[in-house]
Amino acid sequence: MNTNEKSDFAEKFNNFIQTKRKTIFIVLGALVVILIGVIVFISIRDYANNKAIAEVEELNLKFEDIGYFLNDDDFSTEVNSFLEEVLLFAEKNSRFAGSKAWSIAASIYSERLQWAQAEEAWLNSARVGNNTYLGPIALFNAAAAAEEQGKYERAIELLQQSIDHVFEFPAAARAQFNIGRIYEHLGNYTAASEAYRNVIINWSEIPVWPQLARSRIAAIEIR
Repeated sequence: MNTNEKSDFAEKFNNFIQTKRKTIFIVLGALVVILIGVIVFISIRDYANNKAIAEVEELNLKFEDIGYFLNDDDFSTEVNSFLEEVLLFAEKNSRFAGSKAWSIAASIYSERLQWAQAEEAWLNSARVGNNTYLGPIALFNAAAAAEEQGKYERAIELLQQSIDHVFEFPAAARAQFNIGRIYEHLGNYTAASEAYRNVIINWSEIPVWPQLARSRIAAIEIR
């Protein structure tokens, strides 16, 4: 581009700016407003999340204190009041804080052997905490609550979900072993053996569960 072309371009650009300056200022102003809105939204969200996490940690500390008295009739009023507080918080919050609150409620129900309520609470914990590491943990515990109710097929389904969860589940080998154990309990020895073999194949680096799986396969074969 020669000097004349550069000068012509600069003049055209300047004319464009002068002609469209009102529109340009409006667009820029709108972009600034949107940017400020996004920053405010993120700040409020982060503040709310941090506040909720701090509050649920307080609830967790209370749970640790009251945990010794969950089945003590003399403290039933205090425990019920605390459970109501936890449920109210859980219903108002999501993500990590909400999931943690549901898990506290589920733990109380489990200690009281209220397995249906425990399963529901664990499923709520898994639902709102699906994008956190609490998701597969809650599914695993929901499976245990389902099994306690004799809902074996449902327990297997939930265990599989905990294994397949997007967040890696540290107890996945145990969950897979439990699938085999439940199938064995149901008398489905073919499915049980397959589930146990999956433990050996997929978690060979973990010494305990593959060893137990081999022992169960041997027991099935000689039954």
